[in-house]
Amino acid sequence: QVQLVESGGGLVQAGGSLRLSCAASGRTFSGYVMVWFRQAPGKERDFVSAIRWNSGTTYYADSVKGRFTISRDNAKNTVYLQMNSLKPEDTAVYYCAANLIGPGTWRSPAMRSPSEYDYWGQGTQVTVSS
Repeated sequence: QVQLVESGGGLVQAGGSLRLSCAASGRTFSGYVMVWFRQAPGKERDFVSAIRWNSGTTYYADSVKGRFTISRDNAKNTVYLQMNSLKPEDTAVYYCAANLIGPGTWRSPAMRSPSEYDYWGQGTQVTVSS
């Protein structure tokens, strides 16, 4: 049974930093893409960043490029999202998700869609005050 458990959310002032973690268990994630989404109140769940488990290749939404960094620790089966220069508009529940994504889908609109993912964590709240 696949489990994804997020942690690291909290309250931070604008300009501050947080690091989110997603601990994955229940299977081998070789070949998987691990993704962070976020959802603000009353809004849709939006793609934030993705990383290919095997190669470590990364991809970011334009809104976070240059501020957020996704990484993974294969030995710990954990994916991280380092968030710097946080803005109030980054306030949301952040979710970790995973699925097998073919090479033709990488960086595509489909990959950025929540419907593409079978496995989800419970989410962690990030609140950025102005």
